[in-house]
Amino acid sequence: MLEILIGLVAGIVSGLGMGGGTVLILFLTLFANIEQHIAQATNVIFFIPTAIAAIFIFIKNRKIDYKLGIPICLCGIIGAIIGANISTNMEVGTLRKVFGIFLIFVAIYELYSYIKTYIKEKNRDTTIK
Repeated sequence: MLEILIGLVAGIVSGLGMGGGTVLILFLTLFANIEQHIAQATNVIFFIPTAIAAIFIFIKNRKIDYKLGIPICLCGIIGAIIGANISTNMEVGTLRKVFGIFLIFVAIYELYSYIKTYIKEKNRDTTIK
């Protein structure tokens, strides 16, 4: 049951475009007690079908900028190969710390973006009145 709940939450977050893999890895390591390497490999298996489903929906809704997306995709593939090779040779403890630091940076960025948007909206509402 826990696995179904984890997959559902990660799928929803992934569909929203926020990186469901981050949630999936976090839930698998914290709640399902799965080793970091296995959680990250499981994320790859999870990512492929969810990404394909999202791609079809975004293509249908004409929301993809191919000029921007194709180079990013190609560079992402290269980065994924490099990252996978690095992570498989890393100790579990070190990998968990690196992933934790990554999550902290993502959280700080998201918080910054939220505050920036909030201030922008507040200033816009003030100038309209």
